[in-house]
Amino acid sequence: MAAAAAAGDEERLLLTQRLKAAVHYTVGCLCQEVEEDKDIRFSKQSIAAISEITFRQCETFARDLEMFARHAKRSTINTEDVKLLARRSSSLLKYITQKSDELASSNLEQKEKRKKKSSAAKGERTPGEKEAAVTENEDSNMS
Repeated sequence: MAAAAAAGDEERLLLTQRLKAAVHYTVGCLCQEVEEDKDIRFSKQSIAAISEITFRQCETFARDLEMFARHAKRSTINTEDVKLLARRSSSLLKYITQKSDELASSNLEQKEKRKKKSSAAKGERTPGEKEAAVTENEDSNMS
């Protein structure tokens, strides 16, 4: 039992190290872009410090998101939790809200397309097709 717990801790440590390395790499790339754009230099120590602060902030965000969902008696984090997290930055909140709305409308459009396809496959008519059929039937009865 203790061996399984130790193996789990070791795996978690390895995953954390990989995440930290990925954050460090990304921060290094971003700093390099800024260096080229602004003609300034970042020391290795400053890149490491920015990477560490970024990683810690992401951990804090993750814990906060978990707490927001738990407070709402949910086990899944949703967009409202992310908006709540971003509430102190009006530009970030605006951006997240805009993207959330875009995703919601895109999902709605996809649902409508799937609904039309499934009803067409079953031989059912869409509401517009039903209305056209009724109008066509009425026209033929008048002749």
